[in-house]
Amino acid sequence: MGENDFSRDDIRAMRRSYGDAGLEQLDADPFVAFADWLRQAHENPMIVEANAMVLSTLGTDSMISTRTVLLKDISEGGFTFFTNYSSRKAHAMESNEHVSLLFPWYAMERQVSIQGVVARTSQQESEDYFSTRPWASQIGAWASHQSSPLSSREELEQRYAGAAAKWPEGVTVPCPPHWGGYRVVPLTIEFWQGRYSRLHDRLRYERPDTSANWELNRYYP
Repeated sequence: MGENDFSRDDIRAMRRSYGDAGLEQLDADPFVAFADWLRQAHENPMIVEANAMVLSTLGTDSMISTRTVLLKDISEGGFTFFTNYSSRKAHAMESNEHVSLLFPWYAMERQVSIQGVVARTSQQESEDYFSTRPWASQIGAWASHQSSPLSSREELEQRYAGAAAKWPEGVTVPCPPHWGGYRVVPLTIEFWQGRYSRLHDRLRYERPDTSANWELNRYYP
């Protein structure tokens, strides 16, 4: 395809009409409302990995970075995921606790966006979750120096093979010291439902700090 084979007009013509699945009311507890939407997304065959969420962070270089991570728990008033503590996103979160999450459930004409503060989970929580991961994923956590330069794919495969030889399948694989969880405690949780004529529904739970009560407000689309 040439540089101009896909024109500006082609891109601007990419539009569709949304339905009329109105968002009139949500539970007073945003976590109850979210769990209900997550369940519906999980049950929708058009959505792949309903627990996939886009995490945005602000790094020490003042650049915003985004990537997809997987939600693994909703508890203790927050949204938990796990990663390598030496990764780019981990360094960003250690320097700036303010992050955002986005669950883009396009097939349902829905999204949930979250702004909040992030902190590490306990080591015990990290170890407990790590023990439930498939063996191959456990070995992968030891093999990868996430976000570090890699000379070749072969180097990564060799590191994986070395870790697999050290902890053969069936042997307990310890949780790496450089790997664990983060929990995002939200300050805002916005539920967005696409509707006809771009008259979308936006309902936002918000609070000034993590100890305050929630207030639910509706916003113009």
